Amino acid sequence: MVNQVNQPNQFNDFSMGKLTSLLALLHNSESVKEIEQELTSRGYQYTVGKVGAMDLSKVVSAIETSAKSKGIVNANSYREVHALYHAILEAIQGVGRGTVQFGDILRTVGLTFSIVRGNIDFSGYGGEWISVCVYGTIGAPKKGFEHDALGFGFNHI
Repeated sequence: MVNQVNQPNQFNDFSMGKLTSLLALLHNSESVKEIEQELTSRGYQYTVGKVGAMDLSKVVSAIETSAKSKGIVNANSYREVHALYHAILEAIQGVGRGTVQFGDILRTVGLTFSIVRGNIDFSGYGGEWISVCVYGTIGAPKKGFEHDALGFGFNHI
């Protein structure tokens, strides 16, 4: 029998934002288990989901609904929902290259999103933060006319 040495998690030194991004990017790979272990060990709450739409409000609603239903944010707390909303919009701006219009200009998105919430410490200024990463495709509503896109948003609660 071979003794297995406990290997340190390769994601130990990663920031909350980097873990959020990797969660969205690697959600279908074996590496996601290590990312989830690291998030859990830090006491972070997280979820991953998918959304496809031509309407921006449907994208925002899907991400917001997921965060509420998974208990990432308290639906009755304006402060928490507002922080989430700003993180979502910031992430969507990355996907749309600053333009947050989709259907109005005949663009559609197919996205995987991740949401992570937890306490972090910036040089002694601790507090709770929420991050949102969206990754997928954007383009004309015709197969083969889309390209990869990535967006990230980060906000304090």
